[in-house]
Amino acid sequence: MKSLNTSLEEGFLLLGFSDWPHLEPVFFAFISVFYSLTLFGNTVIIILSRLDVRLHTPMYYFLCHLSFLDLCYTASTVPQLLVNLSGLDRTITFARCVAQLCIVLSLGGTECVLLVAMAIDRYAAVCRPLHYTTIMHPLLCRALVIFSWVGGLVNSLIQTSLVMAMPLCGHQLNHFFCELPVLLKLACEDTRGTEANLFVARVIILVCPLVLILGSYAHIARAVLNIKSMAGRRKAFGTCASHLIVVTLFYGSAISTYLQPVHRYSEREGKFLALFYTIVTPMLNPLIYTLRNKDVKGALWKVLGRGTDSK
Repeated sequence: MKSLNTSLEEGFLLLGFSDWPHLEPVFFAFISVFYSLTLFGNTVIIILSRLDVRLHTPMYYFLCHLSFLDLCYTASTVPQLLVNLSGLDRTITFARCVAQLCIVLSLGGTECVLLVAMAIDRYAAVCRPLHYTTIMHPLLCRALVIFSWVGGLVNSLIQTSLVMAMPLCGHQLNHFFCELPVLLKLACEDTRGTEANLFVARVIILVCPLVLILGSYAHIARAVLNIKSMAGRRKAFGTCASHLIVVTLFYGSAISTYLQPVHRYSEREGKFLALFYTIVTPMLNPLIYTLRNKDVKGALWKVLGRGTDSK
């Protein structure tokens, strides 16, 4: 208990990218730009989804929540990373570390389930177009979103409590935020039992949603192949392509980080992988959905046109 009490009093030192001090100014510049683009892009999508009536559909309702998730996710890690890179403060208190871990896991878990809701929406649009409005009723959409947030929070509380129940030795975290595998490496005791419990929690929040998404797209692929016209196939595929790209980016990085044993986790590689799913992916999501989407681009031009007229 001595080591745990010491951690409670002194907190942790986040090493971040201090191994490459000559690259820290470069990281700071690029991450600042990426963070600004993330804030701008996701905020624009939320505003457009509220202002344009054409975007008051289940698809954009879920997309609006995905953008809000990305804003929260980056806000929970990036500002601290920028402070770390500037060299002003590399420390984090124990309480802030626990809160950050819980928030990051909660938002990540919520996105896992929310992507399932978006897959259900695409399944209904492609495979059951005549019953789409009946299936994707506003009450169901709200229920799916609430379930996503609650499911992510509950899973996060379980994982956070399992990790923080262990005594921790040392105060240096070789990362730029309180990442779960890095905290496990500080454990003073055998982590195999905790890792087994964590693995079950991760399978529930990561693998099960992914299986549901792949199952829905198996049905979508079958329905698309039954469409005789090439134009019809292209249109059906176009409605799902953006979601598929986001799923690939998100699950690829999440599985690489959270579904491998702790002894195989490389802190050096993990930091760069974390940059991808905390900064790059949230920045790319608005671009992925807008570049391939005529409705969003139309809504944007409509708002800009109004702004020009009002002048």
